[in-house]
Amino acid sequence: MTADRRWWALGAISLGTFMTYLDNNVVNVALPTIQRDLGLSISGLEWIVSGYILVFAGLMLVGGRLADLFGRRRIFMIGLGVFTAASLAAGLADNGTALIAARAVQGVGAALLTPTALALIRSVFPDERERGTAIGLWSAVGALALALGPLTGGFISENWRWGWIYLINVPIGLVTLGLGLWAIRVAPQDRVRRSLDVPGLVTSSLTLFALTYALIEGERAGWTSPEILGALGLAVAAALAFTVIEGRSREPMIDLSLFRSRVVSGGMLSMGLWAFGVFGIYFFTALYLQNVLGFSPLEAGESFVPMALLMAVTAALAPRISRLLGTARTVAAGLLLMAGAIFGISFVGQGGTFGDLLPWFLVYGLGGGLLVPITTTVLGMLPAERAGIAAGVLNVSREIFGLLGITVLGAILNGRQTTILAGGARPLTAFLEAYQSTLVVAALIVLVGVPVSLFSLRPSRAAHETETAPAERTAVPVAAE
Repeated sequence: MTADRRWWALGAISLGTFMTYLDNNVVNVALPTIQRDLGLSISGLEWIVSGYILVFAGLMLVGGRLADLFGRRRIFMIGLGVFTAASLAAGLADNGTALIAARAVQGVGAALLTPTALALIRSVFPDERERGTAIGLWSAVGALALALGPLTGGFISENWRWGWIYLINVPIGLVTLGLGLWAIRVAPQDRVRRSLDVPGLVTSSLTLFALTYALIEGERAGWTSPEILGALGLAVAAALAFTVIEGRSREPMIDLSLFRSRVVSGGMLSMGLWAFGVFGIYFFTALYLQNVLGFSPLEAGESFVPMALLMAVTAALAPRISRLLGTARTVAAGLLLMAGAIFGISFVGQGGTFGDLLPWFLVYGLGGGLLVPITTTVLGMLPAERAGIAAGVLNVSREIFGLLGITVLGAILNGRQTTILAGGARPLTAFLEAYQSTLVVAALIVLVGVPVSLFSLRPSRAAHETETAPAERTAVPVAAE
Protein backbone atom coordinates (compact mmCIF):
# COMPACT_ATOMS: atom_id res chain seq x y z
CA MET A 1 0.00 0.00 0.00
CA THR A 2 1.33 3.45 -0.88
CA ALA A 3 2.04 5.87 1.94
CA ASP A 4 -0.69 8.26 0.80
CA ARG A 5 -3.31 5.50 0.62
CA ARG A 6 -2.40 4.37 4.15
CA TRP A 7 -3.48 7.72 5.56
CA TRP A 8 -6.69 7.68 3.52
CA ALA A 9 -7.29 4.22 4.98
CA LEU A 10 -6.81 5.71 8.46
CA GLY A 11 -9.44 8.30 7.54
CA ALA A 12 -11.95 5.55 6.68
CA ILE A 13 -11.14 3.60 9.86
CA SER A 14 -11.46 6.74 11.97
CA LEU A 15 -14.77 7.71 10.39
CA GLY A 16 -16.18 4.28 11.19
CA THR A 17 -15.11 4.66 14.82
CA PHE A 18 -16.46 8.22 14.85
CA MET A 19 -19.93 6.91 13.96
CA THR A 20 -20.07 4.45 16.85
CA TYR A 21 -18.67 6.94 19.38
CA LEU A 22 -21.06 9.67 18.19
CA ASP A 23 -24.01 7.29 18.46
CA ASN A 24 -23.02 6.42 22.03
CA ASN A 25 -23.20 10.09 23.07
CA VAL A 26 -25.80 11.69 20.84
CA VAL A 27 -28.87 9.94 22.20
CA ASN A 28 -28.87 10.97 25.87
CA VAL A 29 -30.04 14.57 25.53
CA ALA A 30 -32.73 13.55 22.99
CA LEU A 31 -34.35 10.93 25.26
CA PRO A 32 -37.11 13.22 26.65
CA THR A 33 -38.20 14.10 23.10
CA ILE A 34 -38.20 10.43 22.06
CA GLN A 35 -40.26 9.54 25.12
CA ARG A 36 -42.93 12.14 24.27
CA ASP A 37 -43.14 11.25 20.57
CA LEU A 38 -43.29 7.46 21.01
CA GLY A 39 -45.15 7.37 24.33
CA LEU A 40 -42.50 5.22 26.00
CA SER A 41 -42.31 4.20 29.63
CA ILE A 42 -39.16 4.88 31.62
CA SER A 43 -38.19 1.22 31.18
CA GLY A 44 -38.62 1.43 27.40
CA LEU A 45 -36.58 4.62 27.34
CA GLU A 46 -33.77 2.98 29.29
CA TRP A 47 -33.61 0.08 26.84
CA ILE A 48 -33.01 2.44 23.92
CA VAL A 49 -29.63 3.06 25.54
CA SER A 50 -29.15 -0.25 27.33
CA GLY A 51 -30.05 -2.49 24.38
CA TYR A 52 -27.25 -1.00 22.32
CA ILE A 53 -24.68 -1.21 25.11
CA LEU A 54 -25.68 -4.78 26.03
CA VAL A 55 -25.21 -6.15 22.51
CA PHE A 56 -22.14 -4.01 21.81
CA ALA A 57 -20.26 -5.10 24.93
CA GLY A 58 -21.46 -8.70 24.76
CA LEU A 59 -20.28 -9.32 21.19
CA MET A 60 -17.07 -7.27 21.07
CA LEU A 61 -14.76 -10.26 21.60
CA VAL A 62 -16.72 -12.11 18.92
CA GLY A 63 -16.06 -9.23 16.53
CA GLY A 64 -12.34 -9.33 17.24
CA ARG A 65 -12.18 -13.10 16.75
CA LEU A 66 -14.13 -12.99 13.48
CA ALA A 67 -11.73 -10.32 12.22
CA ASP A 68 -8.76 -12.60 12.91
CA LEU A 69 -10.52 -15.53 11.25
CA PHE A 70 -12.15 -14.02 8.17
CA GLY A 71 -10.05 -10.90 7.62
CA ARG A 72 -10.09 -7.51 9.34
CA ARG A 73 -11.00 -5.51 6.24
CA ARG A 74 -13.94 -7.79 5.46
CA ILE A 75 -15.37 -7.76 8.98
CA PHE A 76 -14.85 -3.98 9.22
CA MET A 77 -16.88 -3.46 6.05
CA ILE A 78 -19.62 -5.84 7.18
CA GLY A 79 -19.84 -4.11 10.56
CA LEU A 80 -19.96 -0.72 8.87
CA GLY A 81 -22.76 -1.86 6.56
CA VAL A 82 -24.79 -3.36 9.42
CA PHE A 83 -24.36 -0.24 11.56
CA THR A 84 -25.37 2.09 8.70
CA ALA A 85 -28.47 0.07 7.79
CA ALA A 86 -29.53 -0.19 11.45
CA SER A 87 -29.07 3.59 11.84
CA LEU A 88 -31.49 4.12 8.95
CA ALA A 89 -34.01 1.78 10.59
CA ALA A 90 -33.63 3.53 13.96
CA GLY A 91 -34.13 6.96 12.41
CA LEU A 92 -37.33 5.85 10.66
CA ALA A 93 -38.76 3.88 13.62
CA ASP A 94 -42.30 4.87 14.57
CA ASN A 95 -42.67 2.85 17.77
CA GLY A 96 -40.56 1.85 20.75
CA THR A 97 -40.20 -1.82 19.81
CA ALA A 98 -38.82 -1.01 16.36
CA LEU A 99 -36.40 1.55 17.79
CA ILE A 100 -35.06 -0.78 20.49
CA ALA A 101 -34.62 -3.58 17.91
CA ALA A 102 -32.76 -1.26 15.54
CA ARG A 103 -30.53 -0.11 18.38
CA ALA A 104 -29.68 -3.73 19.19
CA VAL A 105 -28.69 -4.32 15.55
CA GLN A 106 -26.58 -1.16 15.73
CA GLY A 107 -24.81 -2.84 18.65
CA VAL A 108 -24.04 -5.86 16.43
CA GLY A 109 -22.52 -3.58 13.78
CA ALA A 110 -20.50 -1.65 16.37
CA ALA A 111 -19.21 -4.90 17.92
CA LEU A 112 -17.87 -5.95 14.51
CA LEU A 113 -16.53 -2.52 13.60
CA THR A 114 -14.89 -1.19 16.77
CA PRO A 115 -12.26 -3.86 17.62
CA THR A 116 -11.59 -4.42 13.92
CA ALA A 117 -10.79 -0.74 13.42
CA LEU A 118 -7.93 -0.84 15.92
CA ALA A 119 -6.65 -4.14 14.49
CA LEU A 120 -6.69 -2.65 10.98
CA ILE A 121 -4.48 0.22 12.13
CA ARG A 122 -1.91 -2.35 13.21
CA SER A 123 -2.14 -4.07 9.81
CA VAL A 124 -1.98 -0.86 7.78
CA PHE A 125 0.84 0.67 9.84
CA PRO A 126 3.43 -2.04 10.61
CA ASP A 127 6.06 0.56 11.56
CA GLU A 128 5.85 1.18 15.31
CA ARG A 129 6.39 4.96 15.18
CA GLU A 130 3.88 5.46 12.37
CA ARG A 131 1.42 3.23 14.19
CA GLY A 132 1.72 5.37 17.32
CA THR A 133 0.96 8.50 15.29
CA ALA A 134 -1.98 6.76 13.58
CA ILE A 135 -3.47 5.61 16.90
CA GLY A 136 -3.08 9.16 18.24
CA LEU A 137 -5.02 10.58 15.28
CA TRP A 138 -7.62 7.81 15.55
CA SER A 139 -8.07 8.61 19.25
CA ALA A 140 -8.38 12.31 18.44
CA VAL A 141 -11.29 11.57 16.11
CA GLY A 142 -12.92 9.56 18.90
CA ALA A 143 -12.51 12.52 21.26
CA LEU A 144 -14.16 14.78 18.67
CA ALA A 145 -17.16 12.44 18.74
CA LEU A 146 -17.33 12.96 22.52
CA ALA A 147 -17.55 16.70 21.85
CA LEU A 148 -20.00 16.58 18.97
CA GLY A 149 -22.29 13.89 20.43
CA PRO A 150 -24.02 15.90 23.17
CA LEU A 151 -23.89 19.05 21.01
CA THR A 152 -25.48 17.32 18.01
CA GLY A 153 -28.07 15.60 20.18
CA GLY A 154 -29.01 18.89 21.84
CA PHE A 155 -29.29 20.75 18.54
CA ILE A 156 -31.40 18.06 16.88
CA SER A 157 -33.71 17.59 19.86
CA GLU A 158 -34.40 21.35 19.93
CA ASN A 159 -34.73 21.98 16.18
CA TRP A 160 -35.38 18.76 14.19
CA ARG A 161 -37.22 15.47 14.54
CA TRP A 162 -35.36 13.17 16.96
CA GLY A 163 -34.84 10.52 14.22
CA TRP A 164 -32.05 12.61 12.74
CA ILE A 165 -29.75 11.65 15.61
CA TYR A 166 -29.57 8.26 13.86
CA LEU A 167 -30.10 9.31 10.24
CA ILE A 168 -26.94 11.44 10.28
CA ASN A 169 -25.00 8.17 10.40
CA VAL A 170 -26.30 7.11 6.97
CA PRO A 171 -24.37 9.58 4.76
CA ILE A 172 -21.28 9.20 6.96
CA GLY A 173 -21.54 5.42 6.66
CA LEU A 174 -21.93 5.48 2.87
CA VAL A 175 -18.93 7.79 2.45
CA THR A 176 -16.87 5.61 4.79
CA LEU A 177 -17.83 2.44 2.88
CA GLY A 178 -16.71 3.95 -0.41
CA LEU A 179 -13.48 5.34 1.03
CA GLY A 180 -12.71 2.09 2.83
CA LEU A 181 -13.25 -0.09 -0.24
CA TRP A 182 -10.79 2.08 -2.17
CA ALA A 183 -8.18 2.88 0.48
CA ILE A 184 -7.93 -0.06 2.89
CA ARG A 185 -5.49 -2.61 1.55
CA VAL A 186 -4.07 -5.22 3.88
CA ALA A 187 -1.40 -7.91 3.61
CA PRO A 188 -2.35 -11.59 3.19
CA GLN A 189 -1.77 -12.20 6.92
CA ASP A 190 -4.86 -10.05 7.56
CA ARG A 191 -6.62 -13.42 7.86
CA VAL A 192 -4.58 -15.48 10.28
CA ARG A 193 -6.77 -17.76 12.40
CA ARG A 194 -7.89 -21.21 11.26
CA SER A 195 -10.70 -22.10 13.69
CA LEU A 196 -13.54 -20.17 15.27
CA ASP A 197 -13.28 -21.56 18.85
CA VAL A 198 -17.07 -21.72 19.25
CA PRO A 199 -17.00 -22.74 22.97
CA GLY A 200 -14.75 -19.76 23.71
CA LEU A 201 -17.01 -17.40 21.77
CA VAL A 202 -20.15 -18.66 23.51
CA THR A 203 -18.77 -18.53 27.05
CA SER A 204 -17.07 -15.13 26.58
CA SER A 205 -20.24 -13.62 25.09
CA LEU A 206 -22.39 -15.11 27.87
CA THR A 207 -20.01 -13.66 30.47
CA LEU A 208 -20.16 -10.18 28.96
CA PHE A 209 -23.91 -10.25 28.32
CA ALA A 210 -24.66 -11.33 31.91
CA LEU A 211 -22.22 -8.88 33.50
CA THR A 212 -23.37 -5.97 31.35
CA TYR A 213 -27.02 -6.75 32.08
CA ALA A 214 -26.36 -6.82 35.82
CA LEU A 215 -24.55 -3.47 35.70
CA ILE A 216 -27.32 -1.86 33.65
CA GLU A 217 -30.29 -3.24 35.59
CA GLY A 218 -28.80 -3.50 39.10
CA GLU A 219 -30.03 -0.13 40.33
CA ARG A 220 -33.57 -0.69 39.02
CA ALA A 221 -34.03 -4.28 40.15
CA GLY A 222 -31.97 -4.08 43.35
CA TRP A 223 -28.48 -5.47 43.72
CA THR A 224 -29.62 -8.31 45.98
CA SER A 225 -32.63 -9.28 43.84
CA PRO A 226 -32.73 -12.83 42.39
CA GLU A 227 -32.58 -11.35 38.89
CA ILE A 228 -29.29 -9.50 39.43
CA LEU A 229 -27.68 -12.14 41.64
CA GLY A 230 -28.57 -14.72 39.00
CA ALA A 231 -27.01 -12.59 36.26
CA LEU A 232 -23.82 -12.08 38.27
CA GLY A 233 -23.68 -15.80 39.12
CA LEU A 234 -24.08 -16.65 35.43
CA ALA A 235 -21.28 -14.21 34.54
CA VAL A 236 -18.92 -15.84 37.07
CA ALA A 237 -19.79 -19.38 35.95
CA ALA A 238 -19.36 -18.52 32.27
CA ALA A 239 -16.06 -16.75 32.98
CA LEU A 240 -14.73 -19.83 34.80
CA ALA A 241 -15.87 -22.06 31.93
CA PHE A 242 -14.16 -19.71 29.46
CA THR A 243 -10.91 -19.91 31.43
CA VAL A 244 -10.98 -23.71 31.44
CA ILE A 245 -11.84 -23.89 27.72
CA GLU A 246 -9.11 -21.45 26.69
CA GLY A 247 -6.54 -23.32 28.79
CA ARG A 248 -7.28 -26.56 26.95
CA SER A 249 -7.89 -25.26 23.43
CA ARG A 250 -5.30 -25.93 20.72
CA GLU A 251 -6.05 -22.55 19.19
CA PRO A 252 -7.59 -20.40 21.95
CA MET A 253 -9.26 -17.04 21.40
CA ILE A 254 -7.00 -15.46 24.00
CA ASP A 255 -3.68 -16.74 25.29
CA LEU A 256 -4.43 -16.25 29.00
CA SER A 257 -0.72 -16.30 29.84
CA LEU A 258 -0.47 -12.85 28.24
CA PHE A 259 -2.29 -11.40 31.24
CA ARG A 260 0.69 -12.34 33.39
CA SER A 261 2.49 -9.47 31.69
CA ARG A 262 2.46 -6.38 33.89
CA VAL A 263 2.24 -4.22 30.76
CA VAL A 264 -0.88 -5.95 29.43
CA SER A 265 -2.73 -6.28 32.75
CA GLY A 266 -1.63 -2.92 34.13
CA GLY A 267 -2.29 -1.17 30.84
CA MET A 268 -5.82 -2.52 30.68
CA LEU A 269 -6.44 -1.52 34.30
CA SER A 270 -5.17 1.98 33.58
CA MET A 271 -7.43 2.16 30.52
CA GLY A 272 -10.32 0.96 32.67
CA LEU A 273 -9.75 3.64 35.29
CA TRP A 274 -9.70 6.25 32.52
CA ALA A 275 -13.04 4.95 31.22
CA PHE A 276 -14.43 4.86 34.76
CA GLY A 277 -13.76 8.57 35.06
CA VAL A 278 -14.83 9.61 31.55
CA PHE A 279 -18.13 7.68 31.40
CA GLY A 280 -19.17 8.46 34.95
CA ILE A 281 -18.31 12.15 34.90
CA TYR A 282 -19.87 12.80 31.48
CA PHE A 283 -23.11 11.17 32.61
CA PHE A 284 -23.54 12.87 35.97
CA THR A 285 -22.10 16.25 34.99
CA ALA A 286 -24.69 16.47 32.19
CA LEU A 287 -27.37 16.09 34.88
CA TYR A 288 -25.65 18.70 37.06
CA LEU A 289 -25.47 21.23 34.24
CA GLN A 290 -29.18 20.93 33.47
CA ASN A 291 -30.72 20.20 36.89
CA VAL A 292 -28.60 22.52 39.04
CA LEU A 293 -27.21 25.23 36.76
CA GLY A 294 -30.32 25.37 34.54
CA PHE A 295 -28.58 24.78 31.20
CA SER A 296 -30.69 23.78 28.20
CA PRO A 297 -29.81 20.48 26.45
CA LEU A 298 -27.96 22.41 23.74
CA GLU A 299 -26.07 24.55 26.27
CA ALA A 300 -25.11 21.43 28.22
CA GLY A 301 -23.80 19.84 25.02
CA GLU A 302 -21.83 22.97 24.14
CA SER A 303 -20.19 22.96 27.57
CA PHE A 304 -18.33 19.74 26.79
CA VAL A 305 -16.95 20.94 23.44
CA PRO A 306 -13.78 22.79 24.68
CA MET A 307 -12.84 19.84 26.90
CA ALA A 308 -13.27 17.29 24.12
CA LEU A 309 -11.47 19.45 21.53
CA LEU A 310 -8.45 19.79 23.83
CA MET A 311 -8.61 16.05 24.45
CA ALA A 312 -8.54 15.49 20.68
CA VAL A 313 -5.52 17.77 20.15
CA THR A 314 -3.65 16.20 23.07
CA ALA A 315 -4.45 12.70 21.81
CA ALA A 316 -2.86 13.54 18.46
CA LEU A 317 0.28 14.84 20.21
CA ALA A 318 0.44 12.13 22.90
CA PRO A 319 2.72 9.75 20.94
CA ARG A 320 5.38 12.49 20.68
CA ILE A 321 5.00 13.33 24.36
CA SER A 322 5.35 9.64 25.19
CA ARG A 323 8.61 9.40 23.24
CA LEU A 324 9.99 12.30 25.30
CA LEU A 325 8.71 11.34 28.76
CA GLY A 326 8.09 7.60 28.44
CA THR A 327 4.74 5.84 28.38
CA ALA A 328 4.47 5.32 32.14
CA ARG A 329 5.05 8.97 33.06
CA THR A 330 2.80 10.24 30.25
CA VAL A 331 -0.14 8.05 31.27
CA ALA A 332 0.38 8.73 34.98
CA ALA A 333 0.38 12.48 34.30
CA GLY A 334 -2.85 12.13 32.35
CA LEU A 335 -4.62 10.27 35.15
CA LEU A 336 -3.29 12.72 37.74
CA LEU A 337 -4.65 15.68 35.74
CA MET A 338 -8.03 13.96 35.36
CA ALA A 339 -8.28 13.22 39.08
CA GLY A 340 -7.34 16.80 39.94
CA ALA A 341 -9.94 18.18 37.53
CA ILE A 342 -12.70 15.97 38.93
CA PHE A 343 -11.79 17.11 42.44
CA GLY A 344 -11.82 20.75 41.31
CA ILE A 345 -15.28 20.45 39.74
CA SER A 346 -16.63 19.24 43.08
CA PHE A 347 -16.11 22.75 44.55
CA VAL A 348 -18.07 24.70 41.91
CA GLY A 349 -21.51 24.27 43.49
CA GLN A 350 -24.94 25.72 42.78
CA GLY A 351 -23.92 29.27 41.98
CA GLY A 352 -21.32 28.21 39.46
CA THR A 353 -21.09 29.35 35.87
CA PHE A 354 -19.58 27.88 32.75
CA GLY A 355 -16.57 30.15 33.35
CA ASP A 356 -16.03 28.49 36.72
CA LEU A 357 -16.15 25.01 35.15
CA LEU A 358 -14.10 25.72 32.03
CA PRO A 359 -10.58 25.59 33.59
CA TRP A 360 -11.33 22.21 35.18
CA PHE A 361 -12.92 20.91 31.98
CA LEU A 362 -9.76 21.88 30.07
CA VAL A 363 -7.49 20.19 32.61
CA TYR A 364 -9.68 17.10 32.32
CA GLY A 365 -9.44 17.13 28.52
CA LEU A 366 -5.67 17.55 28.66
CA GLY A 367 -5.35 14.56 30.97
CA GLY A 368 -7.70 12.35 28.97
CA GLY A 369 -5.75 12.90 25.77
CA LEU A 370 -2.49 11.76 27.36
CA LEU A 371 -3.72 8.19 27.77
CA VAL A 372 -3.38 7.29 24.07
CA PRO A 373 0.04 5.54 24.56
CA ILE A 374 -1.71 2.79 26.57
CA THR A 375 -3.32 1.50 23.39
CA THR A 376 -0.10 1.55 21.41
CA THR A 377 1.87 -0.16 24.17
CA VAL A 378 -0.61 -2.92 24.96
CA LEU A 379 -1.23 -3.73 21.28
CA GLY A 380 2.52 -3.85 20.73
CA MET A 381 2.89 -6.46 23.47
CA LEU A 382 0.29 -8.81 21.96
CA PRO A 383 0.82 -11.13 18.99
CA ALA A 384 0.24 -9.49 15.62
CA GLU A 385 -1.72 -12.58 14.54
CA ARG A 386 -4.33 -11.80 17.20
CA ALA A 387 -4.65 -8.05 16.78
CA GLY A 388 -8.42 -8.36 16.32
CA ILE A 389 -9.11 -10.17 19.57
CA ALA A 390 -6.50 -7.98 21.34
CA ALA A 391 -8.35 -4.85 20.24
CA GLY A 392 -11.59 -6.48 21.37
CA VAL A 393 -10.18 -7.08 24.85
CA LEU A 394 -9.01 -3.46 25.10
CA ASN A 395 -12.42 -2.15 24.07
CA VAL A 396 -14.24 -4.53 26.41
CA SER A 397 -12.17 -3.28 29.37
CA ARG A 398 -13.10 0.27 28.43
CA GLU A 399 -16.84 -0.47 28.11
CA ILE A 400 -17.10 -2.57 31.29
CA PHE A 401 -15.19 -0.06 33.40
CA GLY A 402 -17.26 2.73 31.87
CA LEU A 403 -20.45 0.97 32.91
CA LEU A 404 -18.92 0.43 36.34
CA GLY A 405 -18.28 4.16 36.51
CA ILE A 406 -21.93 4.95 35.86
CA THR A 407 -23.15 2.14 38.13
CA VAL A 408 -20.84 2.60 41.12
CA LEU A 409 -20.93 6.39 41.08
CA GLY A 410 -24.69 6.27 40.54
CA ALA A 411 -25.16 4.01 43.55
CA ILE A 412 -22.99 6.31 45.69
CA LEU A 413 -24.87 9.40 44.48
CA ASN A 414 -28.32 7.87 45.05
CA GLY A 415 -27.40 6.54 48.47
CA ARG A 416 -25.98 9.86 49.58
CA GLN A 417 -28.94 11.75 48.11
CA THR A 418 -31.44 9.54 49.97
CA THR A 419 -29.61 10.12 53.26
CA ILE A 420 -29.59 13.90 52.78
CA LEU A 421 -33.28 13.95 51.81
CA ALA A 422 -34.11 11.96 54.95
CA GLY A 423 -32.49 14.77 56.92
CA GLY A 424 -35.04 17.26 55.55
CA ALA A 425 -33.01 18.87 52.76
CA ARG A 426 -34.62 20.12 49.54
CA PRO A 427 -34.26 17.80 46.48
CA LEU A 428 -31.98 20.19 44.60
CA THR A 429 -29.72 20.63 47.62
CA ALA A 430 -29.64 16.88 48.20
CA PHE A 431 -28.67 16.18 44.58
CA LEU A 432 -25.94 18.82 44.59
CA GLU A 433 -24.34 17.64 47.84
CA ALA A 434 -24.51 14.02 46.70
CA TYR A 435 -23.02 14.93 43.32
CA GLN A 436 -20.13 16.81 44.91
CA SER A 437 -19.25 13.98 47.32
CA THR A 438 -19.51 11.47 44.46
CA LEU A 439 -16.98 13.50 42.46
CA VAL A 440 -14.50 13.25 45.34
CA VAL A 441 -14.87 9.46 45.35
CA ALA A 442 -14.43 9.38 41.56
CA ALA A 443 -11.27 11.47 41.81
CA LEU A 444 -9.76 9.07 44.34
CA ILE A 445 -10.57 6.05 42.16
CA VAL A 446 -9.00 7.62 39.07
CA LEU A 447 -6.00 8.59 41.20
CA VAL A 448 -5.34 4.89 41.82
CA GLY A 449 -4.30 4.70 38.17
CA VAL A 450 -1.24 6.88 38.77
CA PRO A 451 0.84 4.31 40.71
CA VAL A 452 -0.66 1.49 38.62
CA SER A 453 0.56 3.03 35.37
CA LEU A 454 3.94 4.07 36.77
CA PHE A 455 4.57 0.48 37.84
CA SER A 456 3.04 -1.48 34.98
CA LEU A 457 4.01 0.64 31.99
CA ARG A 458 7.61 1.34 32.97
CA PRO A 459 10.14 0.05 30.40
CA SER A 460 11.79 -3.27 31.10
CA ARG A 461 15.51 -3.89 30.70
CA ALA A 462 14.70 -5.63 27.44
CA ALA A 463 12.78 -2.66 26.08
CA HIS A 464 15.13 -2.16 23.16
CA GLU A 465 15.61 -5.79 22.24
CA THR A 466 13.70 -7.54 19.47
CA GLU A 467 12.40 -10.96 20.29
CA THR A 468 11.22 -13.27 17.52
CA ALA A 469 9.23 -16.47 17.59
CA PRO A 470 8.53 -17.49 14.01
CA ALA A 471 5.05 -18.94 14.07
CA GLU A 472 3.41 -17.08 16.89
CA ARG A 473 4.48 -13.50 17.54
CA THR A 474 6.79 -10.63 16.92
CA ALA A 475 7.48 -8.69 20.08
CA VAL A 476 8.00 -4.94 20.07
CA PRO A 477 9.50 -2.70 22.74
CA VAL A 478 7.47 -2.44 25.92
CA ALA A 479 7.43 1.33 25.66
CA ALA A 480 8.61 3.84 23.13
CA GLU A 481 11.11 5.69 25.23
